[in-house]
Amino acid sequence: MRSEQIDTFLDLCETHSFNRTAERLGVTQSTVSGRVAALERAMGVSLLRRSRAGCELTTEGLRFEPHARSLRHAMTEARAAARGSGGNAMTIRLGLQHDLAANDPARWVKRVHAHLPQAALYIEADYSAQMCRDVQSGQLDLALIFTPYPAPDLHFETLGELTYCMVAPRDSGLTKVSDITAETYVFANISAAMERTHAALLPQLSMPRLAAGQSVAVQALITSYRHAAYLQEPVAATLIADGLMTRILDAPELTQPVLAVIHYRNRHRAVWRRLIDAMRLNLKEPV
Repeated sequence: MRSEQIDTFLDLCETHSFNRTAERLGVTQSTVSGRVAALERAMGVSLLRRSRAGCELTTEGLRFEPHARSLRHAMTEARAAARGSGGNAMTIRLGLQHDLAANDPARWVKRVHAHLPQAALYIEADYSAQMCRDVQSGQLDLALIFTPYPAPDLHFETLGELTYCMVAPRDSGLTKVSDITAETYVFANISAAMERTHAALLPQLSMPRLAAGQSVAVQALITSYRHAAYLQEPVAATLIADGLMTRILDAPELTQPVLAVIHYRNRHRAVWRRLIDAMRLNLKEPV
């Protein structure tokens, strides 16, 4: 039983299509079929049933799926452990939503090292969907995300929230919401929750010409185009203090929940409980 066979089987559990799984894994359809056949021979049972619509799990496949997820996670952890951590006690693989990593990623690193000074740390910035998949597969140990993507092997906890306020360049002539139109606005499409809240509070600005999924990009766009947009409160405060931006005082504040996601098997382990509590405290402290 090989890791690529497990990965292929689990991808088929999602796609129900040999062709789609081949595209996602970057292999040929015959390779996908060969991996499944080899896995079924090793298991001694049929795991998938082909049909005109694609494929579906057999009863045995349904029973094997949760074990396959556990095997994939264990294999990933085993490879990481075998590679070692350069003499450190352990390696923590931490994922951060882009907006959490953009301004001061060191604050998260320092908080981890304050609790686990002997740990080596790998940090990665990404989007919620991919980080949830990486935690589930074992590529990440802990991730701080904006949008939860539930899966049987994932455990989520709310840490707190970020506050966003609307700003505009000081010389843009934009000082209140009524000054701002879809042509003079950049939508910070940070998450699905942010999009829904924004649409409810500011429907007239829900479909602007410009939008971006990262605050760093939003900030660059409003600086270049002299438009208004939402930025994180600490970032906005710094830009206002530097005389670069002005706050749109009558614009509502928007909040974005921040969650921690870990593998379900780690939810009660002391080291992860301490780290989650540390991340929660880090979020509450001013930047």
